Amino acid sequence: MALITTNNFAEPGKRYFQPFSPGDDFYEALIDMHRDLSDEQSAMVNARLILLLANHIGDISVLREAMEIARDGV
Repeated sequence: MALITTNNFAEPGKRYFQPFSPGDDFYEALIDMHRDLSDEQSAMVNARLILLLANHIGDISVLREAMEIARDGV
């Protein structure tokens, strides 16, 4: 299961000095997406984002693996 949690962030055509920088950029964008939202709005945005990304990924085995990892230890 470690494969799915390995850093896989990239931006086509952009080079980074540190391999974690694209992940940091994503995290910053994720935080910005929630700025000034109520808890209810934030939960709704998360749900919409999950469904959009799941549709984009499209591979049910990858999605099942991600759900298993996300739930593990909760």
